[in-house]
Amino acid sequence: MNISKLPADPSALVLGIVALVLGFAGCCCYGLVAIIPLIISVIGLVAANKSLKEYAANPEAYSAQSKSNVSTGKILNIIAIIFNGLVVLFFIGVLVIYGTLFSSALFDEFRNFKDFENYENEGVFEFEEDSIYNDSEYYESEIITDSIVVDSLNISH
Repeated sequence: MNISKLPADPSALVLGIVALVLGFAGCCCYGLVAIIPLIISVIGLVAANKSLKEYAANPEAYSAQSKSNVSTGKILNIIAIIFNGLVVLFFIGVLVIYGTLFSSALFDEFRNFKDFENYENEGVFEFEEDSIYNDSEYYESEIITDSIVVDSLNISH
């Protein structure tokens, strides 16, 4: 009798490993790419379950090592689904919380917004006088210029 490998023998294991690696890398990218390894792990889990059903229907046709590889792939895919699902849910929660805080702050600003001309008329914008520079101090008639006569200086090199 010819003993062969299950259809998902290499693929379920590879998909599980790739999903876990991409899932851990997705944490560094703020969970934006965690959906991709979640999809990959679901595909790997479906393929592993399909192959294990084939093995259960005809165990003599397939090797035990192939069943072991598919079972390991199934476990890796389940771990990847749980991990990536939690990452996706966490970052959706973070987006909802920050979105709620941002939108409530934005709506508060819109509710409290007044017309700019009303601000000027109501005296909301008050400017304090600068102690260093005051416009009333400097008029052209009051400007006194100092000059030094260079010829009168004795500068010897």
